[in-house]
Amino acid sequence: MRYEGDIYRPPSEAYSLLVQVTIGCTHNKCTFCKMFKNKKFRVRALEEVLEDLAWARARYSRVERMFLCDGDALALSNRRLMPILEYIKENFPECERVTIYGRANDVNKKSAEEMKELYDAGITMVYIGAESGSDEVLKAVNKGVTRQELIDAVRKIEDCGMEASVTFISGLAGKDGWEDHAIQTGTMITEMNPSYVGLLTLIVEPNVPMYDDIQSGKLRLLSPEEVMQETLLMLEHTHVDKKCVFRSNHASNYVSLRGDLPQDKEKMMDMLKKAMGNHDMFRHEMFRAL
Repeated sequence: MRYEGDIYRPPSEAYSLLVQVTIGCTHNKCTFCKMFKNKKFRVRALEEVLEDLAWARARYSRVERMFLCDGDALALSNRRLMPILEYIKENFPECERVTIYGRANDVNKKSAEEMKELYDAGITMVYIGAESGSDEVLKAVNKGVTRQELIDAVRKIEDCGMEASVTFISGLAGKDGWEDHAIQTGTMITEMNPSYVGLLTLIVEPNVPMYDDIQSGKLRLLSPEEVMQETLLMLEHTHVDKKCVFRSNHASNYVSLRGDLPQDKEKMMDMLKKAMGNHDMFRHEMFRAL
């Protein structure tokens, strides 16, 4: 397999074959993110992608999962995606799932019929970074998308038969906007009704605009206890009516939470309250990572 630059994948794709069909991110302007700053977005030639898949087929006897990267591979038209998916279906009959990163804009540009075509061709899940349910926060971090556009995209994913895995970032609004961020994120999850939610905790590296905001005092970071308070408020305002797998057990999180909403909601809220009274439960800063 040939890869260009650093490759990023969701934690749940640790055992998937990573297939780079695009390079970089079409937006690449979020103030907190440096994942694709050293890449200019482009589409890999179909011949290259198919050569990589042929290379993998010749070397791996069984490939049950594939993840299509980079940042928003779903930006590709169906005309470009379908030959890749058809090759996978024909040459990897044992492959049980194909997943992909996508931006809300990518999803919303496609018709319901186009999304169903991709589902029928093998894409089972789309990962979307929503980050916040607050339009004010989304604008502040230059996400390039609105709350309603994110909700519409997740609904379209779920309606076509795929599953949506939506990521949010605790602490993203800092001390001044944490309540709005928490409440609006909780109500957004309710409106989206996604299959999966992942909650990370903000870690900002140098050389991104948000780092400068922190250094200047424009953005004041939450303490671990305040992150617990924010997460608690978010869960209080989350009311899904179907099973939603909730995970906040990333290396960036101060406390590991995992459960299914709505049935495990009270259990996770109790754990947050316990952690607020026992700071020994917090992961030390030196062990937190992106």
